[in-house]
Amino acid sequence: MSQQKHQPGTDLSRRRFLKRSSLALAGAAVAAELPFVHTAHAATDMEIKIGLIGCGGRGTGAVLDALGAATNVIYPATGYHTEDVAQGATIGRESIRVVALADLFEDRLANCRQQLAKLGAEIPRARCFTGFDAYKQLLAESEINYVILATPPHFRPEHAKAAAEAGKHIFMEKPVAVDVPGIKTIMEAGRIAQQKGVGIAAGTQRRHLRSYQETIKRLREGAIGEIVYLKCYWNGGEIWVIPRQPEWSDMEWQLRNWNYFTWLSGDHIVEQHVHNLDIMNWVMGTHPIRAVSGLGGRQVRTGEQHGHIFDHFAVEFEYPGGVSMVSQSRQINGCDNLVEEAVVGTRGRSNCKDYIRSSDGKSWRFRDKDPSPYHQEHEDLIASIRAGSPINEAQSVAESTMTAIIGREAVYSGKRVSWDAAMQSTKRLGPEKYEFGPYPTPPVAMPGSYRFL
Repeated sequence: MSQQKHQPGTDLSRRRFLKRSSLALAGAAVAAELPFVHTAHAATDMEIKIGLIGCGGRGTGAVLDALGAATNVIYPATGYHTEDVAQGATIGRESIRVVALADLFEDRLANCRQQLAKLGAEIPRARCFTGFDAYKQLLAESEINYVILATPPHFRPEHAKAAAEAGKHIFMEKPVAVDVPGIKTIMEAGRIAQQKGVGIAAGTQRRHLRSYQETIKRLREGAIGEIVYLKCYWNGGEIWVIPRQPEWSDMEWQLRNWNYFTWLSGDHIVEQHVHNLDIMNWVMGTHPIRAVSGLGGRQVRTGEQHGHIFDHFAVEFEYPGGVSMVSQSRQINGCDNLVEEAVVGTRGRSNCKDYIRSSDGKSWRFRDKDPSPYHQEHEDLIASIRAGSPINEAQSVAESTMTAIIGREAVYSGKRVSWDAAMQSTKRLGPEKYEFGPYPTPPVAMPGSYRFL
């Protein structure tokens, strides 16, 4: 998959609004786990009424994608396309609409509201909420049945749990936490959602691509024999920076420039590389038992505007059975870019996406066209809701985010980090109280002196 660029403000290059919907692949995130079944009948044509929490570029793009998800074609728990169940089962976009917005900052909310107005979606001012508690005001709106969580990742656990408790269906961007307490909260939100019968989908969009679904299904069925080792990469260039304005406090600048602060983003191994690590977990059907070793640092991107995060990571993980996985993630300009996953088995190899080559020289390729994954992830959730069997990706995305977190901590500390030990951590990142004012940039983590556990 080509690298997607993060953009600030209202730049929607990461996501494109699609006027026509493609066929839904409901239950894609669990495709490899459940039996192959398919049906042409949706349980209901319920109207989707969206509340957006986080109105920056990512949130605005996500809500536009959701508006394009206008189908009730259902393929429960498979993710596989079949022409015989795709006959005339789409409905109009009028059944999906945005009814409320929430953001910390008035200017970002206004920009999002303006973008939506251009498409004919007028959001009443009375349903536009700002401030640290804006999400609570939005969730109190009884009309809303579908929320999109697109604030900086630090806030995702609290927002997800509150949304699940409020009985709302949830689409949450990745990553879903920046620390272990946040991971546990996401897992709890998943349990609450299941009890209440509401769905949760995540922005790990590769899980919603048929190419990945069909390839990984074959890998898990033994197409290349026993897995020997895995590798994944997100080596790319620098992403956007928000220059500090004189009138901004420490807190406001960090919130606007959130990618560069671990307490807000998790560092780029968590915020960006989680996509690739998620594929590794999906292939293996589980999470690593430890981060064996890690190297990284802050070598090129060292300016004050770059906060205190690293610009490169390399980690070796160990899965059950002694299977090793190596990962690299880098955000440095002028280097060779590489964004991919790969797996080697006793009888062949694969790129996990669309190609399998066995040791006898035979190969298989996925040759069909994938829809936009950013659109499809909403289609899958909405289709599953209308089918009366909402998907729930909370556990899988929590485990993938946790994989990235133990990798980060192994690099920051220079020590191996086991999954079980890490899950006992009570270390919470960020301020005790959310308020504008002084909040000094934390020191850069120094391997050998930094401590996680």
